[in-house]
Amino acid sequence: MDTTLQFNSLREKIAYETEQRKKRYAEFEALLSVAHEKGLAAGQAINPRPMVVVESDLAGNPKGPYYHCTEGLCGFAYVTLTKGNSSFALWAKKQGYFRKGYKSTTMSVSDFNQSVERKEAYAHAYAQVLRNAGIDCYASSRLD
Repeated sequence: MDTTLQFNSLREKIAYETEQRKKRYAEFEALLSVAHEKGLAAGQAINPRPMVVVESDLAGNPKGPYYHCTEGLCGFAYVTLTKGNSSFALWAKKQGYFRKGYKSTTMSVSDFNQSVERKEAYAHAYAQVLRNAGIDCYASSRLD
């Protein structure tokens, strides 16, 4: 906020700050929309490595039917905000985009079913858009 502004009344100051907050929140909404689009494009561009799953005994001998998984390994991916008390993080939590976790503010990637490769690509592209906008964050994943 510009500290050189002069207001004739407290009411004017509150109205000005409310308007500035609405503009900032609209920018946040637009940023997340772009991040989501970039994430979807990155996830769809990935060609996961398929795998075959079969039940086996302790010696490693197959003893059941084979299952072909075209989407590759299963897992989870996240985008984590480093500063959970920033204006963006507080807004994102309030809107339900991110959630408060243990010592972090995270968003789980829910697109792409269980494909960890697609989810990772989405999370990295999403986080890159946020970082380009000056928001401290990182992408991570884990196998299921």
